[in-house]
Amino acid sequence: MYDDLIDFIKKTYPSKKSIFLHEPVMGKTEEDYVLDCIRSGFVSSVGEYVEKAEEKIAEFTGADYAVCVSTGTAALHTALTVAGVEPGDIVLTQSLSFIASANAIRYCGADPFFIDIDKKSLSLSSEKLLKFLKDHTENVHGVTVYKDTGQKISACLPMHTFGHIGEVDEICRVCAEYNIKVIEDAAEAVGSFYKNRHAATFGDMGILSFNGNKIITAGGGGALITNNRQTAAAAKHISTTARKQGTFFHEHDAVGFNYRMPNLNASFLFSQLMQLDEFITKKRALAEQYKKICEKSDLDFFTEPENCRSNYWLNTIIFENSEQAGFFMEKANKNNIFPRMVWKPLHMLGLYKKFQYEDLENTKNLYTRIVNLPSSVPENI
Repeated sequence: MYDDLIDFIKKTYPSKKSIFLHEPVMGKTEEDYVLDCIRSGFVSSVGEYVEKAEEKIAEFTGADYAVCVSTGTAALHTALTVAGVEPGDIVLTQSLSFIASANAIRYCGADPFFIDIDKKSLSLSSEKLLKFLKDHTENVHGVTVYKDTGQKISACLPMHTFGHIGEVDEICRVCAEYNIKVIEDAAEAVGSFYKNRHAATFGDMGILSFNGNKIITAGGGGALITNNRQTAAAAKHISTTARKQGTFFHEHDAVGFNYRMPNLNASFLFSQLMQLDEFITKKRALAEQYKKICEKSDLDFFTEPENCRSNYWLNTIIFENSEQAGFFMEKANKNNIFPRMVWKPLHMLGLYKKFQYEDLENTKNLYTRIVNLPSSVPENI
């Protein structure tokens, strides 16, 4: 029943002997910009391309400010730090996520608390979030506290899974009611929109990733975006080792991070940003083709949620059971096609088993059945 799907993947990427999950597009445009950067002599954290990339990101997303950093994880850590997350705090997030979400929380000395996902978006459930806050928290002098431990809940970190955006506006509304800051993990959602607003523009801050497997890349790289001038200034300051400006001495006023994106990476990123609309158009066309083939085979192809215009970073099938998912993986691998099973939920990993979670029914039910299909920008669409 999977032959048509495998044949389509081969025809979509005819130049590839082995077809992987998501590979970057690189060509003459990237070469020209990178060479220009090299010739300028500014290849480290100072140079015009860092600022040009930030301006282009802000323009595309509709955010007022963008701060480019070395990785998406660095952007998460910076955002959580600027948001005031402290050791011993709780940050609410989802278990079905890449490990960077929880790791960045731990970098701050805080504890992740895992809330279930919504089946319609595979992202944090606003309904489950509200139920948890109603049942298990109390307001103490304007601070939301987890009643079982007395810990402050300082932030909520929803992740836009595979580029799809769930009810992030409702998540923000709920968190505002409980005085909890929202940081959107939109690492996978560059170019995705919800109700005509770009991902990562709903919360207090949002982050993007430009890792080599994302829709556009800087080789590595990430960005923090916000509409708050002071927040952007604080993020730029702390991600540049908190060095004070306007002094002849190397003087620092906080424990900062050496996270600033190098100009060399930014030149590559800028070239990719110029092509982002084209990439999204081709990836959405690819998703439409996958959907049609899956419908013929009675396979459940995951489509963008209501009100979302997704970048379809990773196209996804939800199989009826784990056995079917495993059989497809084996058949694809024999054809030199390498899809991916979804991440093992974070609460099931040894290093995160000790942290608390609430009602993860959807997470537990879905994770063994989700398979991501090869989703690079197609050659033949």
